Amino acid sequence: MTEIAKKRPIFRNINALKDLPTYRLPAAGWVSILHRVSGAVMFLLLPLIIWLFDVSVSSEISFSRFSSVFQIGVGFIPAWFVKLVVLGLIWSYLHHLCAGVRHLYMDTHHAVDKTFGHQSAVVTLVLSLGLTVILGAKLFGLY
Repeated sequence: MTEIAKKRPIFRNINALKDLPTYRLPAAGWVSILHRVSGAVMFLLLPLIIWLFDVSVSSEISFSRFSSVFQIGVGFIPAWFVKLVVLGLIWSYLHHLCAGVRHLYMDTHHAVDKTFGHQSAVVTLVLSLGLTVILGAKLFGLY
């Protein structure tokens, strides 16, 4: 039984301008990369998170100051930009949580085959983006 194997490209010297734009990363690869990106975003925005928490729970006056940031902005930064940054923070938290649960589930060796990896990656992307849209709509006052 001789079958002609599908000819796959061999990358020995990768040209970043020619080869990388044509490379199709699987969904599991995107989830893995975005998991790292979301962790970095949360780490870099940690001072903002601490400030938001401190201002929101200190007193009633500080809570009104906290609320005004989302209505009129702070300093020269407009409110829509603050909301956009917080929306990015919401996405990073939700994606990091969903992808982390996926990684922990796969680390316990429940299912480590290619189809489960693809399906769980797609579920992770859809779930994190769907929850981000729902919370973003609340953040921007759509409901």
